[in-house]
Amino acid sequence: MTSSPLRVGIAGLSGRMGQGLVKSALDAGCVVAGGTCRDPGAASLSMAELTRDGSITLCADMRQLADISDVVIDFTHVSSVIDHAAALKDAGVPWVLGTTGLSEKDQRAVDEAAQTIGVVQAANFSAGVTLVLRLAREMGMALSAERFDAEIVEMHHRQKVDAPSGTALAIGEAVAQGRGVKLSDVRAPAREGHCGARKTGEIGFAALRGGQIVGEHELLFTSATEQITLGHRAFDRRVFADGAVQAAEWVSGKIAGLYNMEDVLGLS
Repeated sequence: MTSSPLRVGIAGLSGRMGQGLVKSALDAGCVVAGGTCRDPGAASLSMAELTRDGSITLCADMRQLADISDVVIDFTHVSSVIDHAAALKDAGVPWVLGTTGLSEKDQRAVDEAAQTIGVVQAANFSAGVTLVLRLAREMGMALSAERFDAEIVEMHHRQKVDAPSGTALAIGEAVAQGRGVKLSDVRAPAREGHCGARKTGEIGFAALRGGQIVGEHELLFTSATEQITLGHRAFDRRVFADGAVQAAEWVSGKIAGLYNMEDVLGLS
């Protein structure tokens, strides 16, 4: 007996990421059940082009989307996280969450939802970045803060509004975990002017913006005698969409819990 295709709901259909998710989901053999969007007119046009018949339901809100979906993929604005967490928790629908910049209150809402539903949360759904985070944690553990200065450099397209990127912060978190410290205690913001000498143990960040670069991240460990670099470059946003769809397929049917891409890739 053949099982029914997975019904995927997509929050934010009209955006570039939303359209990429539609393509990835359809290519994976899933059904795109519907989606939410700020601009229904633009979404209708883009969906008609992507599906040839526009056969995707435009939903008024997350609760309506949850009613027709087996799993929801969400890369929308951080201001929606708490409402989306409540809606999906109440509906019992798994959640793939790629939204970054969450406050402690936002994260508590995600954690509470994960007590009832499966939630895959990641700052970056690329398999390559997942491995970078794992290696960054191990390198942070092996390369002491007393000997090795840790710096993270990222570059994105000129339209990106936040800095550092969520992925850069995730890399910093991984290094901090490896060193047994909180990133908030050792994070050094962008340096400018007479900011003084670098403090031992700091994890520094630098953000560059220009053109249409999808995403570049580099982690540098530098001592007085050597330097080790770990980097990742994304050439196409499709890598994030493909990873999110993979996570959606994986979390469907899983017990409640908060998961990440290491779980999805079988690395945890």
